[in-house]
Amino acid sequence: MPDWSKIEAAPRPTLSELFERGDRLDGLTLDVAGIHFDWSKTHLTPELIADFAALADEGGLKAKRDALFAGEIVNVTEGRAVEHTAERYEGAAESVARAKAQHARMRALIDAIEGEALGPIQHVLHIGIGGSALGPDLLVSALGQEGMHYDVAIVSNVDGLALEAALEHFDPHATIIAVASKTFTTTETMLNAESAIGWMTEAGVEDPYGRVIALTANPEKAVEWGVDETRILPFSESVGGRYSLWSSIGFPAAMALGWDAFEELLEGAAEMDRHFRFAEPAANAPVLAAFADLYYTQVRRLSTRAVFAYDERLRLLPDYLQQLEMESNGKGVTADGVPLDRPSAPITWGGTGTDAQHAVFQLLHQGTHVVPVEFLAVIEAADTLDEQHHRQLLLNAFAQGAALMKGRDHADKARAYPGDRPSSTLLLDTLDPRTLGALIAFYEHRTFVNAAILGINAFDQFGVELGKEMARAADAGDQDLDASTEALIKRALG
Repeated sequence: MPDWSKIEAAPRPTLSELFERGDRLDGLTLDVAGIHFDWSKTHLTPELIADFAALADEGGLKAKRDALFAGEIVNVTEGRAVEHTAERYEGAAESVARAKAQHARMRALIDAIEGEALGPIQHVLHIGIGGSALGPDLLVSALGQEGMHYDVAIVSNVDGLALEAALEHFDPHATIIAVASKTFTTTETMLNAESAIGWMTEAGVEDPYGRVIALTANPEKAVEWGVDETRILPFSESVGGRYSLWSSIGFPAAMALGWDAFEELLEGAAEMDRHFRFAEPAANAPVLAAFADLYYTQVRRLSTRAVFAYDERLRLLPDYLQQLEMESNGKGVTADGVPLDRPSAPITWGGTGTDAQHAVFQLLHQGTHVVPVEFLAVIEAADTLDEQHHRQLLLNAFAQGAALMKGRDHADKARAYPGDRPSSTLLLDTLDPRTLGALIAFYEHRTFVNAAILGINAFDQFGVELGKEMARAADAGDQDLDASTEALIKRALG
């Protein structure tokens, strides 16, 4: 394992002291793919960055990054390559060719739907869970403010209220159902899909299964379930769920936003891929962000990080990042199966500015927990109201970071702010498919760098299985449960 001793023994000046030393913007701000990154309000220094770069070398980051893009096996526990970058045409030549062919198949099907091959379609009901829902939901929410080609509803929760709410305003005779499941066996997804088929059947839709588009890495299972082969959009087994929005899982976004927008999304992500592959650590956005993450989790032992989007269109980003970061790096063993002897991923949480200022910022400014905060904002406004709306939004985002750092003394301790609380800021020129693609790819690579330096595998997720296995066993009456759980089941279900 890499030696952390030098980083852990480094001096700990306050943020104010660091700013007094000279220009913090030089070396701690970066512009990539229409995004301005500012880490000047973190405790990173040129010396720490150099030490982290050495640590990354010890951890084999470069070799792991090269293996990722070469299509080699990097998900060692499952013996798989990890090829979401090939979906945006950055990766092994064979994998890129396969992704292009699968995208062409998706576009052809979208063209057919637009040509009313399935009848006049107005609505897209997308059913998935986890990455099969969070990614498309983020894309449609962030980019679908106007001019959407179709109404889209994305359902993930097995709670019937979620599906009923989505169906309430849909015409079953003008709806297609996209069922997104890598294995096409996901319990929650398949139950929701069966209920949606029932909704169509009850409404008298002729051949409801003919309205289903399967988004899966297991086409045979989709055919077995009843989907015609011509309406199956496959993606590679080497594309993980939480990294899959670039594949056919992005179908509802491509439908709603248009194919040109989907291609721009891919190109924005590819631009960030190329930056991550070739930029030196001290000028590499995902790498620098991971260095800051690791400093606070490993050296300061801070267990959470907060993300606040000062743009209503990005309100789902914290939810998306929760899965990306905690499912990827919430591990207790290394890739070699050795118990991890230091913290893994922090707990990711967040919200939307300015709402969060009147809810959780009390704790951030004056609470006993020190929480690194990340602010996201967009220079170009999306609304057509008085420009003061956007001006106040941006001023609040920037002022919160300044206040966290500066703090304020006061004779009344209840009114004092300790300050020296770190934050970073990501400022997008505009929010369009290209910049959103780059932003999401940035977070993917940041997550990968954190895992690579800690020596863990970011691409398996066995921790999600045990509870689901026990639920299935309990449903079959084949599970030896504790007295509390048995009593709860008996009380609720008889």
